[in-house]
Amino acid sequence: MTDKATINDKIHSPADSRAEVEEQAETNPRKRIPFWVFLVGVVFLLAGAAIGVFLGYRAGIELRKQAQQSQVIMEATYQFQLGLVDLESGRYETARKRFEYVISLQPDFPAAAEKLVEANMLYSLALTPTAAPTPTLEPTPDLRGEEEIFNQIAQHLANKEWGQAIEAIQRLRDKNVNYRSVDVDGMYYIALRFLGIENVSRGELEVGIYNLTLAERFAPLDVEAQNYRNWARMYLSAASFWGADWARVVRYFADIYPSLPNLRDASGMTAVERYRVASIRYGDQLMTQGLYCDAELQYRNALTIRPDPTAESAAAQAAEYCANPPNQEEPEETLPPEDLTPTPPDGGEPPLETPTETPSGG
Repeated sequence: MTDKATINDKIHSPADSRAEVEEQAETNPRKRIPFWVFLVGVVFLLAGAAIGVFLGYRAGIELRKQAQQSQVIMEATYQFQLGLVDLESGRYETARKRFEYVISLQPDFPAAAEKLVEANMLYSLALTPTAAPTPTLEPTPDLRGEEEIFNQIAQHLANKEWGQAIEAIQRLRDKNVNYRSVDVDGMYYIALRFLGIENVSRGELEVGIYNLTLAERFAPLDVEAQNYRNWARMYLSAASFWGADWARVVRYFADIYPSLPNLRDASGMTAVERYRVASIRYGDQLMTQGLYCDAELQYRNALTIRPDPTAESAAAQAAEYCANPPNQEEPEETLPPEDLTPTPPDGGEPPLETPTETPSGG
């Protein structure tokens, strides 16, 4: 009993327990987080805060820009409406300044450039002084005929009768080419410019291009007139490949019809309709070439314009062939051996067989 108690005392002695704890502490030291880890965390927190501030600042700037843009559009619209009122009331100078201000705020504001041209034309006509007779020893030439034609031109322009204005200008030039030549040149430009746009709009593309080219001899064309001439040229170029190169026709009219879908030529076929029909024809061509997936895309493009049962059926077939291409290899028909050598009609010897080329790998 004494020996057992002594052993228990040794096992549970405080010294041994403390030593055991120190030994465990040395073998399993407590993991301490290094200082640089805290430093990196602080840096990341500061960086995140800075990024948040920056993004908020950018968002605020964008909102301010949007608000400013909205104010600009509202101001441009307001001034444009006031310009229309001034134009109708005969205040051409005020209308001209308003339209110039609208263009400075919003260069692509709809119809602002056209109204500015009209205001300048009417303003120049209003400021044109009437010829006052001056005392002279020589007889004053009789210009009543020229003045009458000049007034007719001004009236045609005011009524937007561009073709009649050009005819009157030509009569005036035939009668007296030097009569108020600067003013007449300006009238000629205005009449040709608007007549060109009118001809392009009603399908007379070649005539409209010619009118705008003549107008450009008197003054540079504005952006709207240039766009009409460019679209007309693109239409004619695309239509020239009709039936010969469907891929090019589709590509060209894909650029034209979103901007001017009703642009047409003398045939009356609009740009959007040409794009639709050309897409179907191009899809048919791709089907014959075995490009079924590309053909389906062309049929789908045509169907976005308007429904077409034929195009829908072709698109469904193209989709089926795109998913499961058909086997295009068909077995060749072979004749029986007795049919390969013809029997001569006179019962003589059969002719020698001509060597036939066998397909490679057969």
